[in-house]
Amino acid sequence: MPLDLDETTQKFIREHRVARLATADADGQPAVIPICYAFDGESIFTPVDEKPKKVAPRQLKRVRNILSNPRVAVVVDDYSENWSNLVYVLISGLAQIIEPGAHEHARAVELLRAKYKQYRSMKIDERVIIKITPTRIKRWGARDL
Repeated sequence: MPLDLDETTQKFIREHRVARLATADADGQPAVIPICYAFDGESIFTPVDEKPKKVAPRQLKRVRNILSNPRVAVVVDDYSENWSNLVYVLISGLAQIIEPGAHEHARAVELLRAKYKQYRSMKIDERVIIKITPTRIKRWGARDL
């Protein structure tokens, strides 16, 4: 069931280039990484891309964590030394791994390639994508979005 988001919050999420993804393993041990992502108004998609990694894609901590504990959080924010300009959107949700070949996977690849030119030459269509379905979205700002 999609959350009712105002257009300003949707635009803030959609237009930012980087967010932070927090996952936790089955024991609750947290891990946070920066991500590139696409937002379609209902879900967030982030690929396991071809940037250098020390382990196979399915062995990445974020993937292992999601498989054992699908509850995640994503933060999209603006920082400023002028703290009256601070703003963030905190998205809590459930993550799942989307396999290549699925219709939803193809749509996610389209969205990601439209947003990031770097993905146009990467084989993200052959790699898993993480889909995050928001269950709660909190917006905070010292200024309006």
